[in-house]
Amino acid sequence: MSSKDDPIYVVRPNLPPFEEFTRAVKTAWDRRWLTNGGALHQELETALEKRFGGLQVSLFNNATIGLMAACAALDLKGEVITTPFSFIATAHSLLWNSLTPVFVDIDPHSLNIDPAKVEAAITDKTSAIMAVHCYGHPCDVEAIEAIAKKHNLKVIYDAAHAFDLECHCGNILQHGDISVLSFHATKVFNTFEGGAIVCKDPALKTRIEQFKNFGIVDDEHIGQTGLNGKMSEAHAAMGLAQLPHMDEYRKGRARVDALYRCELADVKGIKLLHSGAKTPNYAYFPVLITDECPISRDALYDLLKDHNIIARRYFYPLISDFPMYQALPSSAPDNLPIAQKASSQILCLPIYPDLSEAEQMRVINVIKEAS
Repeated sequence: MSSKDDPIYVVRPNLPPFEEFTRAVKTAWDRRWLTNGGALHQELETALEKRFGGLQVSLFNNATIGLMAACAALDLKGEVITTPFSFIATAHSLLWNSLTPVFVDIDPHSLNIDPAKVEAAITDKTSAIMAVHCYGHPCDVEAIEAIAKKHNLKVIYDAAHAFDLECHCGNILQHGDISVLSFHATKVFNTFEGGAIVCKDPALKTRIEQFKNFGIVDDEHIGQTGLNGKMSEAHAAMGLAQLPHMDEYRKGRARVDALYRCELADVKGIKLLHSGAKTPNYAYFPVLITDECPISRDALYDLLKDHNIIARRYFYPLISDFPMYQALPSSAPDNLPIAQKASSQILCLPIYPDLSEAEQMRVINVIKEAS
């Protein structure tokens, strides 16, 4: 039982019963096959392909390497249009592939990349669009893909927040050329660390599989400059132990989401965001602290911290504000007014399946008293 002074973090990892994890990992222990596509790796990959309706799944040691592999597998060149409102790994994956990020502004409601801004930024150097389903809010996939088709561009979705997310037409992962999932400990589905590339094309999956294994084609041939992106058997064991509990986890997150929406709906200066998903995954609970709030976003962030509540300003600063991106013409603040404003107002509140009502009311009461 937690005390009223225990820290409350923005997220806390889902954990299956320990015996279920150890039972799974013991099979790898007994086989002494710990990595390189062992039985657990294959079992998890198959289970995810079934869960995702037959899409091709390639497991990775983390999503950042997955994003790098996605760019390499699609043989991208020149410029890639992307969002400044994301975790730094989104843009870093482009730099690692010698690609130039072109930042465009975001939609003020979803905080996802704005398709109209994407089309306006296309040049003869553009090879792809890298969009993010921020907070598990679906991008405008139809508009993005219409633009991509019109201009013959590839589409990569950074789907780090999008596990078990459904848009109007089903699984969000069916859209684009590639989607990249994160299985980091803080995500809806975790394998301690990990990730996956999801695509529709078996030939593309083969190229991705070779890339994550040093570019090895067979015992005598190296087909590309690959790297080591393989998932270990221990991580796959964690994923297999997690899968049976995903419905339970979703219900827990939905309960937390509902209480926030009930208690904060009429609080002055607290703007609640809505996912727009057919089936949300409740990955995060972001709010905007607007000018109507008597306390600034940063002051509220500090006040929560004083009460041992660790919220997060996801995403502040913008990617475009970091030193390695500031010199890009597209990073100019006047090119990104909506993203700049959202970055100054955003605050993600604690949400995880076993957050108790008493703990959640600690968060809510601090916000209400400050507002």
